[in-house]
Amino acid sequence: MEAQKNRTQSYLKTDNHIPATDEHKTDYVILGNINAGKSTLFERLTNAKSPATNIPGTTVSIKSGQMQGNQGQLYDTPGIYSIFSSNEDERASRDILLLPKTRNRLKGIILVADAKNLKRSIAIALQFSEYGLPMLLDINMIDEASSRGIEIDTQKLSDILGVDVCTTIAREGIGIEKLKTTLKRVKPARIKLEYSEKIEEFIELVEKLIPKGDISARALGLLLLTEDKCVESYISHCCGDVILEQLHHIVQEYREENASSIEIFLENLYHKEASLIANQVLTVELPTKNPFILTFGDWCTQMSTGIPIAFAVTAVLYLFVGTFAATFLVDSINTLLFEDILIPWITKYVQFIPSEFLREMIIDPDFGVLPTGVFLALGLVLPVIFCFYIAFGVLEDSGYLPRLSILLDRVFRKIGLNGKGVIPIVMGFSCITMALLTTRMLNSEKEKNIASFLIFLCMPCAPLIAVMLVILDKMPFSATVTVFGIISLQIFIAGYLANRIIPGTRSSFIMEIPVMRMPKAWSVVKMAAKKSHHFMKEAVPVFIYASIVIFLFQRAGGLAMLETYVGPFIHKVLGLPEQSIQVFIKTMIRRESGAAELEHLRDAYTNLQLVVNLLVMTFIAPCINAIIVLFKERGVRTGSIIMGTVIIYAFFIGSAVNYSCIALGITFALN
Repeated sequence: MEAQKNRTQSYLKTDNHIPATDEHKTDYVILGNINAGKSTLFERLTNAKSPATNIPGTTVSIKSGQMQGNQGQLYDTPGIYSIFSSNEDERASRDILLLPKTRNRLKGIILVADAKNLKRSIAIALQFSEYGLPMLLDINMIDEASSRGIEIDTQKLSDILGVDVCTTIAREGIGIEKLKTTLKRVKPARIKLEYSEKIEEFIELVEKLIPKGDISARALGLLLLTEDKCVESYISHCCGDVILEQLHHIVQEYREENASSIEIFLENLYHKEASLIANQVLTVELPTKNPFILTFGDWCTQMSTGIPIAFAVTAVLYLFVGTFAATFLVDSINTLLFEDILIPWITKYVQFIPSEFLREMIIDPDFGVLPTGVFLALGLVLPVIFCFYIAFGVLEDSGYLPRLSILLDRVFRKIGLNGKGVIPIVMGFSCITMALLTTRMLNSEKEKNIASFLIFLCMPCAPLIAVMLVILDKMPFSATVTVFGIISLQIFIAGYLANRIIPGTRSSFIMEIPVMRMPKAWSVVKMAAKKSHHFMKEAVPVFIYASIVIFLFQRAGGLAMLETYVGPFIHKVLGLPEQSIQVFIKTMIRRESGAAELEHLRDAYTNLQLVVNLLVMTFIAPCINAIIVLFKERGVRTGSIIMGTVIIYAFFIGSAVNYSCIALGITFALN
């Protein structure tokens, strides 16, 4: 213990910096409970990574990164339950606020709360509010709280704590931009707790002896009472050993007079206050007493009844997303809005542009920005993805997904995962990037590597599914069965082989199971609208960018050259037309952009070629964002192996399906 104190003291004595002015304070520290989504938020807010910061007196290193649109650094800390904990990781999360490297440039704290367990996050917020540092409270995973019937009055919570409160779904990037804007006006919390008379007297003494600085004397006093070594070294450097000895003597007297632990007393006080606040801002839907819903929830986890229910759920999803959204909605919107109104109107006014080149860039039916960029995104992808998020939201809100995890636990063990692995796999049908991030919930490296491989290889994301369903709806149902049947089969074949090849062990299956309930329609629709809006904000610019790139590339002769030299190879190996080149180019930018291009060019394809192309697009490497996240999460070596294997496999399976169907006389042609 003495050696630890000396190391920390030695480090702190290197603090010869002049305190920074507010204008030069640009750094932030992310703090919060374990599994609150801190690391996911960190990835969303940072660009280039910086060397890790070592915390003196511990073996812990804290990673940092440059914030987007900001010259400051953001520090990602381990999960913390209390500032008074002696656990090494938790001490590192607390002590980073006292280090010269961070303290002098620290503009504020981002406290990340788990929306499902808000009370314990409020307790942490109350503890860090004593530091007197500017703070922002980010309530993350707000969608998971909503699916459990938890509603949070964020404005009331903000008024009580005296800090701004944001809500996010960090894994999907929802709420991130608002959080960035709110960070610019971050401020210290107004709430202050009242302690016992003895503690308040000690805090007053500390405030008189220690000069005012970035860290509040109240926090320093509380940590002194718990005999925190880093704070003792900090005070020794700031005020000298004489004052430290005086304070230390008073602390010892207090601890001798009070038989009960000061740490336990403070913990109880914070959690009691957190409970009072939580009761004011939380509304929790009472568990259903409907016997049928409770019984149905049990049926979902039993093999004899759960499997038929899973097939029934799949059929309903297909009818809602595949038939209603991908056919009725898409056809209605394209016919009534785009073909009858917008395209003729825009074509009329574009004729006034003097440059033929610009006119064609805007309205060219094959490569124009509006037909192949904006209209495809809004008329094709948006209706289907909105319905998909509604369907997925119903599964989440009802509590069905965790029960599906229990049902498939035995099956997933065959592919090296447990039931918890169902969640990232299912998430892959929403967003590959998000699903790769959710592999963090898995406990072993083997499970994370297997799940990442399967997600990267087999999962068609929601936007890709949207376009796939539009294309397949105009073909025999056998084509749909073939495409999704092969995709589903590959999950288990590839998973089984990966389990045999990848070293390591599988962890035990432990998961929280929420009460089964009727989903709240308005909450589901509202969340689906929010997710769809966020997706379109990101996707539409990419669609436009991809359209411009393809248009310019085509005008420069690039497509003709690729079709001449690469087209024969693709035609020979996969049996696809030479125009597939432009589909694959757009696919590399963003999956759904390539799929939308395939729909645009479908007249150049046979039905068999469409099936092969859809499979290759599913199995080949997904969008650039997913590739970046793969390398970040799994490292360069593992990421390269996964990506190389997936690309080779995509061409192999496409070629195998093509020649097998030709040999068997299968064309998927309409009778």
